[in-house]
This record gives sequence, structure tokens and C-alpha cells, in this order.
Amino acid sequence: MKISIFGSGYVGLVTGASLANLGHEVVCADIDVDKIALLEKGEIPFYEPGLKELVHRTKDKKKLSFTADLQQATNFGEVLFNCVGTPAREDGSADLHSFFAVVETIAANVDGLKVLVNKSTVPPGTARKCQEILRAKHKEVDVVSNPEFLKQGNA
Repeated sequence: MKISIFGSGYVGLVTGASLANLGHEVVCADIDVDKIALLEKGEIPFYEPGLKELVHRTKDKKKLSFTADLQQATNFGEVLFNCVGTPAREDGSADLHSFFAVVETIAANVDGLKVLVNKSTVPPGTARKCQEILRAKHKEVDVVSNPEFLKQGNA
């Protein structure tokens, strides 16, 4: 299966490398071109036991790649994972700006039936809002939630 991961931070990279290790073709996308350049060189911007080796192995097998081209990532995957950060605001609510920017990018570029997997930490009702954004642009994208419960250092 072809899978696109939006957000190449801790959750996105661990998820992408793990899915690639299972044999899927995975592209990890990020708007941070410096991070993508770092990942393409095989460098990991944080420490997770075994992750560097997993990334190298899956890259060598051509199962894992990286891009800053979000349109390319949208068109590549049959399944699209939204793994961008949703940091807490001062009032404790989640900042969903980057999360919904990914959904808007997908809505603007998607062609054909896809599945959008919300893996970022988001409040109830977010999947419904994603579906509304996609339907408003007449896009055939099913939305599902896959909450993440990764503990850094123990993914």
C-alpha cells in the first residue's frame, strides 16, 4: 500500500518508518525543508532507540522517502496520515492551525478516493470538521481517527 505521512516530527517519522518496515511504500512530507534535507541524509532530529537504523534500512529498501512537496505527497498515498503538531495554547486548547492547513492542502490537491487518518492529538468533532472541509470541495476522502499514544524513548 502507498502511504503519505504529513508531519515528519516524532509521531510522523516513527509511524512512517514503522509502516515502511512492514513493507508499505511510505513518503513522509513536511513543510520544513531543512528537516526534509536532514532526513534525506539519514540524520534524525531527535533520539528514539532503533529509529535511525529503521529509517536507514527502509530507505535503503526504497520503502521510505521524504519530500517537502505536499501536492506530491497528497497524490502519492492511498492513505494519508495527518501527524502534524497540535501544541497547547495558553488556555489549554489545541492549536489546530497546522492540522487544518494539511486538510486544506489535501482538499486542494487530492484526486480520487483516499482515506485521511487523523493521528494528531485533536479534540472531539475534528474528524467531522475535516469531512466538511473535504466535502465542500467535492472530494472523495473518508476520514478516520487513529489517536497516538507514543511515549518518547519507548515508541
